[in-house]
Formats: sequence, structure tokens, C-alpha cells
Amino acid sequence: MRIIPRDQHSISRRHISKAALRVLYGLHEAGYQALLVGGAVRDLLLGVQPKDFDIATDATPEQVRKLFRNCRLIGRRFRLAHVMFGREIIEVATFRGVGDPQDSDRHIVDGRIVRDNIWGSIEEDAVRRDFRANAMYYDIADFSVRDDVGGMQDLDDRVLRLIGDPETRYREDPVRMLRAARLAAKLEFSIDPSASAPFAELAPLLGEAPPARLFDESLKLFMAGYALKSFRMLRRYGLLAPLFPATARALDAGDQVLLEMIENGMANTDARIAEDKPVTPAFLFAVLLWGEVREIKQGMMDEGAPPSLAWQRASHQVVMTQSRHVAIPRRFTHVMEEIWTLQPRFAHRTPKRVFQLLEHPRFRAAYDFLLLRAGESDEMAEMGAWWTRAQEVPEDALSDELGASVRTRSGDAPRKRRRRRRRGRNEAGDKAE
Repeated sequence: MRIIPRDQHSISRRHISKAALRVLYGLHEAGYQALLVGGAVRDLLLGVQPKDFDIATDATPEQVRKLFRNCRLIGRRFRLAHVMFGREIIEVATFRGVGDPQDSDRHIVDGRIVRDNIWGSIEEDAVRRDFRANAMYYDIADFSVRDDVGGMQDLDDRVLRLIGDPETRYREDPVRMLRAARLAAKLEFSIDPSASAPFAELAPLLGEAPPARLFDESLKLFMAGYALKSFRMLRRYGLLAPLFPATARALDAGDQVLLEMIENGMANTDARIAEDKPVTPAFLFAVLLWGEVREIKQGMMDEGAPPSLAWQRASHQVVMTQSRHVAIPRRFTHVMEEIWTLQPRFAHRTPKRVFQLLEHPRFRAAYDFLLLRAGESDEMAEMGAWWTRAQEVPEDALSDELGASVRTRSGDAPRKRRRRRRRGRNEAGDKAE
């Protein structure tokens, strides 16, 4: 155990949210231990402003609830207290104990912890955490940092090391493999070889994790500003296939055009987040699954299905299959299907169809997707350039251009295009937190 006094570390209360400080001091003044823990301590020591503040204490969840009116208890697998201050939630966890594996409050199936509500000491709590860099505590009693497992050394080395036997820890919770990849991408750390060695054998265990939980992990991987790094980490360590098997198959088969499209999409999303622009996971999921949609659509058309029907059926089939692995909510899959089924409409440049597409609520997302497809062919690149210009020229000029080229054949008269609103938060979909 190492205790680092206030004058020997960089954490300042100025960088801790007021809500977290209220909970820390409330617990401390009531006679309980109260310590900031986990990613917040790690990030503060690295000079990064945390997004979330978690607290560890020797108070039980019920005792925490008695102290704070704005508290609710959640979870059956792990009992936690959430203290709510408007939109900010401070998560308070009671120190986890080692305890007896046969205890009725701990349930382990095939090495996987499915319930664990055994309380213990701070020393036990430290060794129950996943990575050494995540197992340091900031004590509000004397403003010291407590390091029981060597986390400070890992911060200095910029490496992720697991606490305990890696295979055992991954079997307890397979999602820890995804967390390793995500944290390595976020922090620009390496993963210790002993921590990454079991990935190849144990990655299939991710298939046993609840699809809803894997959706939440996917958001953390791809919607936090380091999507491209996370994607490359998943591929490097063989962790993409349990999440997106069709994508992994296409990339393993050497589809370089799809790889470039995905990486460009990830990079664009990272750039938008850095600029504080709205983003939606639907767009990235649509990019990730594009190869499978395109392949299934083509197979259906080869069997005689009309193009529009083939697009609709392929889109629906891919969404249904993917949701068995990552449970993407309907509010996102609906947007994904629209992005896909709008793609063939870009090939039609009659006045009526052009102006209808320009007015479509999902035009901007579908157009951005079209631009990512430029690497598929010269024709696709030209199509993207044409639609870019169609948005830039005056409406009357576009009407005249389209009318001059097609009116004599079709007899259609171009209608006036309504002024489109710029894409805003609602039109872009739900912004991931």
C-alpha cells in the first residue's frame, strides 16, 4: 500500500464536480469513509478532466440512501446508490469484499460473476477492481491518494495491467476485454502482454454478454471521441468479431474499400465530437454494417427481387441479425435503414426525384454516407460531387439545369425547392452522452 500526500500529487478539488464534493463531504461528515475512485482519479492524475465521478465508501447502499434524499438504489447484480443532481449522477458503491464464494450474496456461473453484493474493506475493494490504473482512491478526509495495487506505476509506464490472473478476471466479466481495448485507445496506453494474451481464446465469451450491455459498450468505444483508435484496437486484438461478426468477416476477406470507408467514418465522427457538433451512433453503425447490406441486397437482386424491395429486405435482415449481438435500439435502426435505402435514390437525377430527395429529413445523413462511398468507384465519386454541387448552386439554376436536360423527355416541371434547415441536433438523431 502506498499513501501519496496532498503535496505529492496533482489532484485538486477545483477539478472535482460540486455534486461529487457534496456527496464526499456528506458521507465524511456522517462518519463514513468517502473516497473518489476509479477513472476519475486516474484521469485527474493524468491531467484529463473526468466526465464522471464515482465514489467508494464503507456505507451500505441503504445508509447512503438515508443520507441523501435525491438518492435511488439500482442494480441486482451489483447493488449501487445513485445520488442525482439534475442531469449529473454520482455513483456510490460500497466497498466490495472477497468473502466466501458460497455466500448467498455472490453467484458465480462458469467463472462469470452474475451477482455480487458482499461488502468488505477498502483493501479488498482495491483488489476486486479490474485494472491497476483504475484502482486508486482520493480520500476526502486528508486529500491523499491511496494506491494499493501499483496504479501509479502503470500511469508512469502508460500501460494497462490487470489485477489478478487475467484469464480468471475475463471469465468473471468478459466485457473487461472491451474495456481494455477502449481504455488503451482513450489513454494511448499499451496493454500489458499478460493482459492481452487471453483475448484470442476468450473473445467468444463476449457472445454470452447481454446484447444491451454490448450496445452500451459500443457507444463508449465509438462515441467518445476516439472511435478510430478503438476500432483499430478491436481489430488488432480480435475483439471486433464478437460485436460485429459480418463486418469482421468482410474485413478479414480483404475488403479494403470497406475498411477505408469505416475508418473515414470513424475519423469524421471523432472530428465532429472534437468540434462539439451533434453525432448519432446510427450513422457509424450504418457504416460498420454496410458491407453486409450491400452483399445481401445484391444476392436478392440476382434472384430476381426488384431493387427497392431488395434494399428494404436486406436492410431489415442485417439489423435483425446484428441485434442478436449488439442490441441497437429501434430509434437508431430506423435511421440506419433510411440511410441505406436512400442510397440508390442518388442515382436518379430527374427534377422531381432530385428535389424530393433534397427535402428528405434524412438527406444530410444519407448524403454524408454517400461521400464515404467515394472509394467504391469513379462513378460513386462523381455522384457525390454532383450532389455536393446540387446543394451549393442557387435553386433556380438547379431547376433550369435539370429541366433543360430532362423536361423534353419526361414532361416533368421542376418544383420550387423549399429552403432546407441546416442539420441540427434533432435531425442528426440522439446525441450520445
